[in-house]
Amino acid sequence: MGEQRVRAILHVDMDAFFVSVELLSRPELVGREVIVGHPGERSVVLSASYECRAKGVKSAMPMSQAVRLAPKATVIEPTHGLYYSYSARIMEIFYEVTPLVEQLSVDEAFLDVTGSMRRLGPPEAIGEMIRSRLRAELGLPASVGIATNKFVAKVASTRAKPDGMLVIRPEQTLDYLHTLPVKALWGVGAKTAEVLREMGISTVAQLAHTPESTLKKRLGATGTHLYGLAWGRDDREIETEREEKSIGAEETFAVDIHDSEIIKREILRLAHRVATRLREADKEATTVALKLRYEDFSTLSRSRTLPSPSNAAGVLAAAAEGLLEKLGTRPMAVRLVGIRVEKLRNAGLGMQLSIDPQDDNWRQAEVAMDLIRSRFPTGALRPASLLGPGHNERAQGHKE
Repeated sequence: MGEQRVRAILHVDMDAFFVSVELLSRPELVGREVIVGHPGERSVVLSASYECRAKGVKSAMPMSQAVRLAPKATVIEPTHGLYYSYSARIMEIFYEVTPLVEQLSVDEAFLDVTGSMRRLGPPEAIGEMIRSRLRAELGLPASVGIATNKFVAKVASTRAKPDGMLVIRPEQTLDYLHTLPVKALWGVGAKTAEVLREMGISTVAQLAHTPESTLKKRLGATGTHLYGLAWGRDDREIETEREEKSIGAEETFAVDIHDSEIIKREILRLAHRVATRLREADKEATTVALKLRYEDFSTLSRSRTLPSPSNAAGVLAAAAEGLLEKLGTRPMAVRLVGIRVEKLRNAGLGMQLSIDPQDDNWRQAEVAMDLIRSRFPTGALRPASLLGPGHNERAQGHKE
């Protein structure tokens, strides 16, 4: 892989990212069972330390189940602004290595370092350098997988965890892949795994030696896709510009809510979180959507187009509240509320100025809040309207 003509792809994945960031200010919890998430029974696990994972705790698992599996775990409520701040610093390090970075989420990315080897050495040296910088400059562990394509690099990083690096060289690729269970292939979920099991296929090697026509007959295009992966084929390029088509946030309440004022206050809080992410991405939203899930789990969504694109929380909240009011009397209590903004565009393109000076005042105030949070990311700065009696932040975090 040290030859310039061989493509070198790195998949860098931070280890238990939310937990690792929280432990920077809680060193006494290092090596102990830690869960990041809200303590309510209807909340879910956002991240778990490897000590918890050893007991079966996983991300997105109901908190009630996680606590039963790891009753001695320390539960830490998430600090989303802090995670995005560290994510930005992580990506800065990646971009210093190569401009060919494909960010997948707040804590992982693909890097094509083929063109960086002349300057920085072989991919193994680049991978170790990245891991060393992340540890030295940010105090965070990361796992790195290195291969000639994205799929195999992702497989490698998964098996390098925690805090390791695995290189799968071109000549090793098939031998390595064919030792793995079929679930290691992208696209093999529970239903596909069941079909393959009925076909007597449980390993990548068995799938690779099944005729492609047979797989296609049973699984359609998915069969063809899996056959190619089983032979290590993945010629996708790094996507350096992954335009977010939407940004959203939602909350599952600890108890079902009838009170419209509580729902509106939650809408405002979610609008501030979404607006902050819009400004961080230098985007404005054209459409705002409101999501409600009732106590019987029925879900509805409504959306409206804004008079002009915006990334101000007040504008987003007003639109969402208007959608809520338009629904009229709700048939039952609300279990979940969410906001999503869509049809994003670059900020500042032909901005239509409002004749209401309050609109610009709010926009300036929110930008000032962004600046303060960037300097003091662990602070509790928020609008006064969200500091009502008994208010308790319980939003569920998502890599949306």
